Amino acid sequence: MVTHEHNLKFQKLFIDLLLLNISIFVLLYIPVNGELNNHHDATLYFLQGNLSWIFTLFILTKPAFLIRFGLFTQIRIITKRMILFFISLNIFVYLSIPYKYSFLFLVEFTILFYAAQIIFYRFLHSILKIKIKKGFNTNRVLIVDKNKSTTYMTNIIENNPLLGYNFIGYAARQTNEPNVLGTPEQLKELIVTYKVNTVIALLSYISTENKYKEYLEICNRFGVHFLLYPHNHYRVNSHTNRIAEGELILINPQEIPLDNFILRLLKRFTDLFVSITAILFIFSWLFPIIAFLIKVTSKGPVFFIQQRTGINDKTFRIIKFRSMNLNEHADIRQATFDDERITWVGKFLRRSNLDEFPQFFNVLLGHMSVVGPRPHMLKHTDQYSKLIKFYKIRHFVKPGITGWAQINGYRGETHELWQMEKRVECDLHYIRNWNIWLDVRIIWNTIFQINAYEKRERIRQKFRSPNGKKDLPIVFQHTLNIKEKAT
Repeated sequence: MVTHEHNLKFQKLFIDLLLLNISIFVLLYIPVNGELNNHHDATLYFLQGNLSWIFTLFILTKPAFLIRFGLFTQIRIITKRMILFFISLNIFVYLSIPYKYSFLFLVEFTILFYAAQIIFYRFLHSILKIKIKKGFNTNRVLIVDKNKSTTYMTNIIENNPLLGYNFIGYAARQTNEPNVLGTPEQLKELIVTYKVNTVIALLSYISTENKYKEYLEICNRFGVHFLLYPHNHYRVNSHTNRIAEGELILINPQEIPLDNFILRLLKRFTDLFVSITAILFIFSWLFPIIAFLIKVTSKGPVFFIQQRTGINDKTFRIIKFRSMNLNEHADIRQATFDDERITWVGKFLRRSNLDEFPQFFNVLLGHMSVVGPRPHMLKHTDQYSKLIKFYKIRHFVKPGITGWAQINGYRGETHELWQMEKRVECDLHYIRNWNIWLDVRIIWNTIFQINAYEKRERIRQKFRSPNGKKDLPIVFQHTLNIKEKAT
């Protein structure tokens, strides 16, 4: 799943260091005084400035940056940090530079850095507020129960656009109060009606009502993120995945590897490297050849564009080389092995996976990853989510050009429900056990594996249709080990 709270300290550090280095760079090449006149000094100032800010942010103050405060409170917080930064900066510079350094230059870039922070964060606050009002790139949050604790949490969410949450209402028994959309017993209906992406429940309420497993299963079934907000008189096992942002502490029982900001960043860099390499060195010369063959063998465009379901159940437009004749059933009828709609060029493209090559542009745009669960047509998402219990958990991560299911033979048409169940089971295994080397293995096998269609047919002959329908294993089983603190 994609959450933002635990990423804020990294996002803030990145933004702050960017502003800091821009400030030094501006004063270096547009000097106010003539004291800084060689690049050796500049390198040391860059180094000591960055080290001093990291030290200030993580040792002397809290790294999280809440923007729920008003302008004057925000200025006070930044001012306090900047004073501590300036003191530590002078100490670091004095200890590391044996000769005379420019005290005036330190003052100048500290003041510029200070002004840049105030201007940038106020601007960011305004932009994100507008985006939330318009519903862009936000998780629609439903909070279970309504009391002082959940009201406080709501205030934090509504005044912190960086969290990426859009509060839509409560599920509480006080149905006559403002913002209460229904009761906790109506959680399924509320998720569907209000298109909820995230459910947050008060931990004390969950413990009292014994609703944890029920709510977790509902959220897993609908592909909705489930977070717990611990009341201040509860303590949680230290091994529990805690997402903290200032005074807002959330527990994530659906923890997966790609919830980690650093790992997600690593996967994104890998995606960009692979997709840019593929586009520059393969697609650039392959495109005119395939485009020519498609155009001379059938009428219609070179590319086939279709709406698919992506991360967090959001729709995007996938790009493929067209492998079929134009037909009115493209968005509702799945292609089969001997489909009469497929052209002879299309058969070659599909067997060699070359029809998927344009999806590297989807990867560049951030809609997809190189490796992940394959995105399905909207009709199939709606159909299979009703038949397969935890189908929508696939949407906790970005869809991929290839995936664990595909290299294991679960690809192409699905004649029987068990085939899609096996595909989803592979997808859930990938989500739960992701690491960068698993991606490398999947990419390697996708390129060099034996004919995937023959492998798929062997699997079909081996398994046939299993007797009786079995539920997929529960993906997220989490023990909170909650203990009430002695009063």
